[in-house]
Amino acid sequence: MKQVLAFMLVVVLMLVSIAATAHQVAGAIPVAASNTLPPSVAHFDADVATNAYLAQLSPEAKAKSDAYFEGGYWLMLWDLLWALGVAWLLLGTRLSVRVRDRVERLTRFRWLQTMIYAVPYLVLTTVLTLPLTFYEGYVREHQYGLSNQDVGQWLGDQAKSLMVTLIFGTVLLAMIYAVIRKAGRTWWIWAAGIGVAFVIFSTTIQPVYIDPLFNTYKSLPDTPLKAEILSMARANGIPAANVYEYDASRRSSVVSANVSGLFGTTRINLNDNLINRSTIAQIEGVLGHEMGHYVLNHYYKFILALGVIIVIVFALVNWSLGWMLRSWGARWGIRDAGDVAGMPLLVALLTLFFFISTPARNTVTRTIETEADIFGLNAAREPDGVAQVYVALSKSRKMCPSPAEEFIFFDHPSGWNRIHRAMVWKGEHLGDPDIRAQDATAPLGAR
Repeated sequence: MKQVLAFMLVVVLMLVSIAATAHQVAGAIPVAASNTLPPSVAHFDADVATNAYLAQLSPEAKAKSDAYFEGGYWLMLWDLLWALGVAWLLLGTRLSVRVRDRVERLTRFRWLQTMIYAVPYLVLTTVLTLPLTFYEGYVREHQYGLSNQDVGQWLGDQAKSLMVTLIFGTVLLAMIYAVIRKAGRTWWIWAAGIGVAFVIFSTTIQPVYIDPLFNTYKSLPDTPLKAEILSMARANGIPAANVYEYDASRRSSVVSANVSGLFGTTRINLNDNLINRSTIAQIEGVLGHEMGHYVLNHYYKFILALGVIIVIVFALVNWSLGWMLRSWGARWGIRDAGDVAGMPLLVALLTLFFFISTPARNTVTRTIETEADIFGLNAAREPDGVAQVYVALSKSRKMCPSPAEEFIFFDHPSGWNRIHRAMVWKGEHLGDPDIRAQDATAPLGAR
């Protein structure tokens, strides 16, 4: 146990060191030298400029977006309680035991028993959680005007998600149960390693094999916009030879882009909302941010940080699983930790502890998003463009949360913080001709 704790401490120290290096890199990106500032620059106030952008939102629009985002806080809790309720149903009715008994009559190979059991388990849990999923993903999204899908399209996406889950989920669960049976008391360390490897694997294949199942991707035509995007990529050392557009508008009006993939699968993707509803400045501002994730190695740092969280979660699951099996295992018909009939309990405990880790996970992602914001401002030099994008994204985000709200619930910086950061950057570069030229599109208080 001491060796495990020492290992975890080393990983945490590595993470802190890498994060500090990333901040230094982000701050060291060279930018064009400012010319002599005109007298009006001395009166530029980042707070006033930020509020000028936020004033573009009507009180009704702000109240609506706040209600949507705050409702998400409660839905996180309901998701947890619903998942725990489904696990209790499968265990308390001994349905899980009956499925296990039938599976054991089909084959004597335990790894195959796990995979066969996982199929009805994943299907059944999907069906049992469908009412809440339907409310969250379809009814509520239409209530707030955030979805363009009809019921058939939405159900089609859910069916595809289930197929992906069945393919990869059965393999993942079989591997975890294999180490539970073989590794004994140290199973949770090996299971955490499998979890991290799965994250790396899924991140690598997602842009090439998973995303095209849900959207149609096509090469962006040879236009000045594409040339500018590829020029930005080359200037920042991103090995992307093409730019892709995908049809997000069939689902929603949200603008988005990403530079995704690992180990040679890197690609630049823009959704059609961003292309059709945004200016060149706004598109470049968004892509500058996304390129920052690649240049600052955020995918690797996120995997490292998430790996620490996964190890801690599995350690807690190991402790609590043993206690619960001693207390209720006989009542539920679960023989030991390696009994596949205990899968609902294992998944419920993982769900619970990952829920508890939400502030930690959000802090990790919010930190790297902040670094990407800073990189994007230096790379694209479009502070007003990105501020306009953040205003457009306010339909589904609370712009001015309390510090506690942002710490617990926000996986990205709040809209106020992101616009304010852009205005601070603008204030430091107002002497540059290209920055002064952006005043034509900025609200009066941000000029």
